[in-house]
Amino acid sequence: MAELLKVENLRAGYGEAVVLNDVSLSLGEGETLALLGRNGTGKTTLMDTLAGATRQHGGQIFLGGQPLHTLPSHERAAAGIGWVPQERNIFKSLTVHENLTAVARPGRVSRAWTPERVYEMFPRLAERKTNLGTQLSGGEQQMLAVGRALVLNPRLLLLDEPLEGLAPIIVEELLRAIARITREEGLSAIIVEQHPQAILRISHRAVVLDHGNVVHASDADTLRQNPELLDSLLGVARKL
Repeated sequence: MAELLKVENLRAGYGEAVVLNDVSLSLGEGETLALLGRNGTGKTTLMDTLAGATRQHGGQIFLGGQPLHTLPSHERAAAGIGWVPQERNIFKSLTVHENLTAVARPGRVSRAWTPERVYEMFPRLAERKTNLGTQLSGGEQQMLAVGRALVLNPRLLLLDEPLEGLAPIIVEELLRAIARITREEGLSAIIVEQHPQAILRISHRAVVLDHGNVVHASDADTLRQNPELLDSLLGVARKL
C-alpha cells in the first residue's frame, strides 16, 4: 500500500506551549487510522497541526510526498486535507446547499464528491437543503460539516470527535456513512473519538497518544480484541 501521510518527529502546540513531543506516524492510501487517548493527551492538537491551525516547533509532515509543514492552512486544504474540527464551523447564515457549493472543488477522480453525492450519503441534508445552518440539529450540522469536507475532494479526511454529543440513532447513521466513505469509497481518514470500540470497528490501524507522545501503535483489530490493553491505555474502554 502506497504511503499517503508521513509525520516525522512532530513538535507543535499553541504559542510557546508545546503539546506534541516528537510524534511520528504514517498512513497508507485508503487506510483509516483511529487516533485515541484520554482527554488532554494531544489528539485534537495533532489534528489541528495537520490542518495547519497550530504553531509547529519542529518535525515534518508529508502528504503524498509533498511537504505540508511549510504551508498555511488554506494551501494544505488545496493539497488534499479535508478537516472537520470539533466545532464543525459550518456557515450558519447560509443554507445547506450554499454551504456545500461555496467550497466545492473539482475532484481528482471520476467518482468525485459533489453536493449531489453528499445528499445521497446524507438524505437528511437533501430534505433540508434550503434550511439555514442555524435551523439544523446538532447531528445534521455534523453531517453538513462532513459533507463540506468531502466536496473539497480531499486525499485525507480529518474527523475530530464526529460522534460527540449526538443521539444514538444519529451516531449509528454517521458511523455507517463514515464506514462507507472510508471502507467502500477508499478515502483515507484519521478519526479522533471518545468511543474507541465504535471507531476501531471501521479502522485499519490505531495510534494512542499520552502526554503528547505516541504510546501505542498497532492494527485496529488487535487493539479492539484486547480490552485489557485498551483499558490500560485509555483508563476506561468505553463501548458504543
